Amino acid sequence: MSGPATSLPVEALADYLRAQGLAGSTPLEVRVLAGGQSNPTYRVTTGDGRDYVLRKKPPGTLIASAHAIDREYRVMKALADTDVPVPRMLHYCESSELLGTPFYVMEFLQGRVLMDQSLPGMQPAGRQAIYREMNRVIAALHAVDYRAVGLVDYGKEGNYVGRQIARWSRQCRESTVPMNAAMHRLMDWLPEHLPGGDETTLVHGDYRLDNLVFHPTDPRVIGVLDWELSTLGHPLADLSYQCMAWRIPPSLWRGIGGLDLATLGIPQEAEYITWYHDATGRDAAGDWDFYIAYNLFRMAAILHGIAQRAAGGNASSEDAMETGAKAGPLADLGWQAALRYMAQ
Repeated sequence: MSGPATSLPVEALADYLRAQGLAGSTPLEVRVLAGGQSNPTYRVTTGDGRDYVLRKKPPGTLIASAHAIDREYRVMKALADTDVPVPRMLHYCESSELLGTPFYVMEFLQGRVLMDQSLPGMQPAGRQAIYREMNRVIAALHAVDYRAVGLVDYGKEGNYVGRQIARWSRQCRESTVPMNAAMHRLMDWLPEHLPGGDETTLVHGDYRLDNLVFHPTDPRVIGVLDWELSTLGHPLADLSYQCMAWRIPPSLWRGIGGLDLATLGIPQEAEYITWYHDATGRDAAGDWDFYIAYNLFRMAAILHGIAQRAAGGNASSEDAMETGAKAGPLADLGWQAALRYMAQ
């Protein structure tokens, strides 16, 4: 979905893209793409009919580890010849001279981005097909040989969840925006209850329905987007991030919790996990509620970061403050999952 024209220096950008062989002599049209809470994202259309997506770091004072568009570009380029569908990477500019911050240019994918996980307007069989395809793609991602595609140094091997807890806790503590009691409890509790059975794969870090582009008519993913949180990590942490949706009500944050899933044709959480187990052989039993608690904390921390950027005046979407306010309720759900884990 496109928004109003931008304040980017369109003529200078056109000259730059021409120098890279990505545009002709005709003018550019640049439109804001809706979504991009973290990194401003634009659709760039050349006069000769070529369509691109330009994604850049936001302006302002930024948390050092956030907005890693260089990592996004690198991982999608590395995945080009794998079973994980990604758009084609075309150019990365590390200089801030042209647009104020670094940016990259990639192929624009003509397809569907499905924002509502209840998939309104679809028949039950269609919804089931979409969920099966999401499951297939995340299983394919976790099967990628990250060493073979040149990503052996893309992250540290081992203790991914522990390091993530430390990272997001540190970011929250550095923030000037207050946190609720559940966030403080989770920051103390999670490091003390880390599961055993460590494993390392490539992980997306933000794998969910609205970060996928589907074929215009078929239930087939043609591109996985928004890789800024990708790294080497634990595959069950990645899967459980997506499965938070079953625990979150639609009124709070993009969830399907409490919906009549059987009537809708959407699998239950346990069935979705079984599909993944059948594809990968990984068993999520036993520690599942820990991973859910961890990811609800992590999502709350991400939204807390959006609230911090909004407070500092450098968030990239108008509803950033409202989005950031959801951090507390998500942390409350995370603490409920922690209590279930301790009670089992």
